[in-house]
Amino acid sequence: MSEQHDNDLVIALMRALPQPVLLVDDSGIVTAANSAAQDLFGARIQGAALRAHLRQPEVTAMLEQALSGADGGQANFTATGVAVETIWQVTARRMAGRGLVISLHDVSDIEAASAQRRDFVANVSHELRSPLTVLAGFIETLQGPAGDDPAARAEFLGIMSDQAARMTGLVADLLSLSRVEAVEKIRPRAPVAVDAVLHATLAALRPRITAAGMDVVCDLPPDLPQVPGDHDQLVQVFSNLIENAVKYGSSGGRVEIDARVHDVMPGFDGPVLQVNVRDFGEGIDPVYIPRLTERFYRVDKGRARDSGGTGLGLAIVKHILSRHRARLVIESAVGNGVRAGVILPVH
Repeated sequence: MSEQHDNDLVIALMRALPQPVLLVDDSGIVTAANSAAQDLFGARIQGAALRAHLRQPEVTAMLEQALSGADGGQANFTATGVAVETIWQVTARRMAGRGLVISLHDVSDIEAASAQRRDFVANVSHELRSPLTVLAGFIETLQGPAGDDPAARAEFLGIMSDQAARMTGLVADLLSLSRVEAVEKIRPRAPVAVDAVLHATLAALRPRITAAGMDVVCDLPPDLPQVPGDHDQLVQVFSNLIENAVKYGSSGGRVEIDARVHDVMPGFDGPVLQVNVRDFGEGIDPVYIPRLTERFYRVDKGRARDSGGTGLGLAIVKHILSRHRARLVIESAVGNGVRAGVILPVH
């Protein structure tokens, strides 16, 4: 085969690849770039010095080694100045007599998942460490002089019971989150009556609502359509939202639940049922709303822990609604309460 034919074959192979690929001569000049590479770096990348486009220490060092004769290498390059930061894994491989083949693979999702896993483990460890420290301290105290003091013993045992309940709730929520994630891609199809879900939820929460001195008004039209769903998971969704409204909206004295059908809703193919849970409490600054469904995120950490919150409730809600191809919309303003809207496709 002629050298020109070989070049044409290499370039044809490059063009067929979906990820960015470049050919670089031994001086570091780009001699060929496929369309994905031109989309990433611009059309002027061909004929340019690659060092000028990959100016990050780790990548620069890897390229210098490869250009100096090493077999190749690998390093991560972070593309900034774009709408969404992208992490590319840059791989250099030497071609006999042709310089280097540089390929880039988008590893943003892998890096994000790894960071999320590290954060999750750190958060769980932190959430368990606090109550365990409290329990260890009180056990040590009770084993000492306080063990003979009935009043102190009763007080400490009450606190220990609360901390044990907090850990039990955290473990239960972690297991629930794991179960939801395991089936998140399997969309439920069974018809579910949302009015029955709401009535069952309110019946289960009635003792807590009464203890909080709240007035819960459930105003539902008589002809609500059914939705495709998992009855127990939807009970879990509305239990969480109503419980949050009772906990954090207690200063408003009441919670209102209403529902309506929308024939058209952006992002949905057909009619949807929107169920709103609204409290009239202190509300939250809208700047915090995008983070409310993050695991362990709390706007007011102290108040959330004091009320028994684990920081996982809305994360579980988000995953359940994702499974149902549904959406959670939260609206709030300081001093104006919170309205949580669940938008479900109609069966």
